[in-house]
Amino acid sequence: IGDISFGAGQVPSASLVLRAIVQCFNYFDTAPDYGRSEAIIGEALSKLGQRDKVYIASKFCRPVGYEEGVSHLQVGSSKADYKAAVEGSLKRLRTDYLDVLFVHAIGGVNNYEGERRRLLDEAMLSAFQELKQEGKARHLAVSSHGPYHMERLLTDAVESGHFDAIMPAFNFLKFPRVPEVLKLAQAKGVGVVAMKTLAGARDAGVAQQDRPFEQAAFKWVLKHPEVAGLVVTMKRVSDLELFLPASGQAFSALDQQELDRYAALYGSDYCRTGCSACEPACPVGVPIASILRFAMYYSDYGDQKRAMHEYAHLNRTADTCRNCAAAPCSPACPHGL
Repeated sequence: IGDISFGAGQVPSASLVLRAIVQCFNYFDTAPDYGRSEAIIGEALSKLGQRDKVYIASKFCRPVGYEEGVSHLQVGSSKADYKAAVEGSLKRLRTDYLDVLFVHAIGGVNNYEGERRRLLDEAMLSAFQELKQEGKARHLAVSSHGPYHMERLLTDAVESGHFDAIMPAFNFLKFPRVPEVLKLAQAKGVGVVAMKTLAGARDAGVAQQDRPFEQAAFKWVLKHPEVAGLVVTMKRVSDLELFLPASGQAFSALDQQELDRYAALYGSDYCRTGCSACEPACPVGVPIASILRFAMYYSDYGDQKRAMHEYAHLNRTADTCRNCAAAPCSPACPHGL
């Protein structure tokens, strides 16, 4: 795959996908619950006529609306449920096979044992093996942007022997345990595709001395030899033009200066994915990390509908914090949020 890949969470048109292919992007990450993303990529593939030019990744997921609840298939889903979800993706994508099939967003709830069961669900593993034998799916993968037990669950995935690739959240503001997972993956022959590489993307598109922050952030991720590539959301032609120049480029001292500038501005505002060190200090169990992630989707990513949906489905929201005078969570944050 190319080292910078097309995240299709908010893809607007087939023409943008085709333009990306012309500009040498060859890995496209989509999902049934990314709006019309699969259908748009399917339209592009039908016009391209060369399926073997690209790699397509999708998820064990249902195309439910925001009002209908959780879209990722949960423990208790049958083998037929998993296979039906993939058949739906294949139909929308107008293709006979997926290159990569993800168990997506592992660690989204603070229940390690429950999430581990979803990760290693026998019905899911059996469904994948049948899909692989049928030529409908080539590689099994797992992704996690936390906020809970990310490194532990990805380590379980790597050590299980069932997964060909992992997709962790990984950027220059991360705490130090993710590189340990990357090294283990490399030792086990498991591929790594990184996501959430822009650490919140607070000043996306702002260039300092003709060195865009995005390119510096990408080069930092790609300097790690364990990382095959990264996925970033692309919504417009200008994204292609901004992101592509980082491909294949070495990380420099000037790039580090740009990241240092960003960290000084936003490091005490950005909630590190997978940390959750503050939450044990909350006497009523507010899911602080999840709430801050949804706030990032709303304010920084411009994905307001998704943010509101995710927030509305929390068992406990930040309303509880209105009457908390002590704020014990604040001194518990190792990053000063």
